[in-house]
Amino acid sequence: MHKIEMIRKCTETDFNTIFEIINDAAQAYKGVIPEDRWHEQYMPFKEVRHEIEDGVIFWGLEQDGRLLGIMGIQDRRDVTLIRHAYVWTRAQKMGIGTMLLRHFEKITEKPILIGTWAAASWAISFYERNGYIIVSNEEKTYLLRKYWSIPERQEETSVVLADLKWKKAQP
Repeated sequence: MHKIEMIRKCTETDFNTIFEIINDAAQAYKGVIPEDRWHEQYMPFKEVRHEIEDGVIFWGLEQDGRLLGIMGIQDRRDVTLIRHAYVWTRAQKMGIGTMLLRHFEKITEKPILIGTWAAASWAISFYERNGYIIVSNEEKTYLLRKYWSIPERQEETSVVLADLKWKKAQP
């Protein structure tokens, strides 16, 4: 059977699927990220809706009419943030995250920054394999405060990765 894959911008009709993919894939964080940062559901409906209202645009990789993975992109002044990158647990290790990331690299001219949990070694490794580098702790704090709106505790337990465009733009 031929599989048809495409990357497309998600629409309002994808909202429930986005919510389900995030909360399915985020189970990997349970017992890994600090206990005070974990909660069931990892990302409630209201929080997903708030992220969209705050400018996160979700794109998804669809195969045979079903979304397998999603990744958000958010324009923040002089940079592009990658936000909420998740793939259904059953569809992981198939290159979906890489295809979505490459798509964003093609559609933005701006440097790309990515924030993730410091304890999420698999996520950090994924981004490093794709050419992103962890910024220093001082840079991380500055960038998180400038471009993200997250609690201080999350700031303490996160890392920021940057693409080469961002690194080259630094003095």
